[in-house]
Amino acid sequence: MIGYLSGRVKFIFDDEIILDVGGVGYRLFANADLKIGASAEFFIHTAVKEDSIALYGFKNRADFELFEMLLTVTGFGAKSAMAILSKISAAEFAAAVANQDLAALTKLPGVGKKSAQRILLELKDKLPDVETELLAQDFKPVLKKSSAMDEATEALTALGYTAAEISTAFKRAPKNSTTEQLIKFALRELNKF
Repeated sequence: MIGYLSGRVKFIFDDEIILDVGGVGYRLFANADLKIGASAEFFIHTAVKEDSIALYGFKNRADFELFEMLLTVTGFGAKSAMAILSKISAAEFAAAVANQDLAALTKLPGVGKKSAQRILLELKDKLPDVETELLAQDFKPVLKKSSAMDEATEALTALGYTAAEISTAFKRAPKNSTTEQLIKFALRELNKF
């Protein structure tokens, strides 16, 4: 099974690319914004079916893991998972699931009300563990607005708050706040009854 590829983009099609890896061209389904001749590396999901083998490429681990989680949801296949990832970041998706935001999910391609409810039901217990793990790698850039926000995020994470809770609290925080002000504001927001 192929788990990772690194090479140069040889051809670009609508939703596929040919990645030249040492003279061998791998056909990948990828949503990444790429240019012919650019070097690129991907986490790979290898989908094996009775009549085909397809490779799905992801530029970061958060998207790769979200894709694989979406495949565990009843009724979702690789194409629908890729369509969802083309419209929402892993951090935004995690926040929508953590906040049980049905409206945000139904705006995604191929996701109706029943599909969104199924996502919330089937991923609510799976996502927090992955979300916490990914916060350290791929979610921080989403929250990263200043060093004060980084420090406040780190402190709140140490107190046991999730990335989704912290992100929601920070959205309402006054701009140009110090680390201390951000922590106090977030704690007030997170402890409201």
